[in-house]
Amino acid sequence: MLLSAEGLTFTSHADPGPHVVLDRVSLALAAGEIVDVRGPSGSGKTTLLRALARLLPDGSGTLTLAGRPAADYEPAEWRRRVTLLPQTAAMRSGTVRDNLLMPWRLKVRSADLRPPEGVLEQALHDVGLAEIALDRDASRLSVGQAARIALLRAVLAAPDVLLLDEPDANLDNESAAQVAAMTERFAAGGGAVLRVRHQRGDVAATRTLRLVGGHLTEVES
Repeated sequence: MLLSAEGLTFTSHADPGPHVVLDRVSLALAAGEIVDVRGPSGSGKTTLLRALARLLPDGSGTLTLAGRPAADYEPAEWRRRVTLLPQTAAMRSGTVRDNLLMPWRLKVRSADLRPPEGVLEQALHDVGLAEIALDRDASRLSVGQAARIALLRAVLAAPDVLLLDEPDANLDNESAAQVAAMTERFAAGGGAVLRVRHQRGDVAATRTLRLVGGHLTEVES
């Protein structure tokens, strides 16, 4: 398995009081899989993604990536390889180019070569954004454009696993279809995807899991 989790546990202390969000949750993702996570609002789906990205310091459990325990990876290196994309695309001030190259400004990638202009331009073309110039002000992007560029930025950085929190929420049909196609290409290239969804999309999941009451179960197709 590419990514494995055993016994993930997290208790929230927010109002109305302490309650278990993740109760000894276990899962495994294989290369090439797109796995959907469903469940009612507030059931802890986003918390699960954050736990897998090692963003819950108060949580517990065991994580393994490519056969190696999480303790073998520095947190920044883990998150480079297990990348969480939140529901709302984060665009920094600056140009589209600045945003696409953001991962290469991090210390963990200081020795890596940045993608050349031609690669960035071709990547935009491949996701239906050929009309977007690299020097466009990122603040002028539509919601759908920003979502595609945020996902494209993550894919260009070549993680092993993508954790997607409602990647097509609030997108028009064209943008949602492009996001789905990007997700499918990433998995076809050997990556693994765990995707929080509320509705079925254009790309069928390999498996579907349901998170309710802190417990994760597989949904029979």
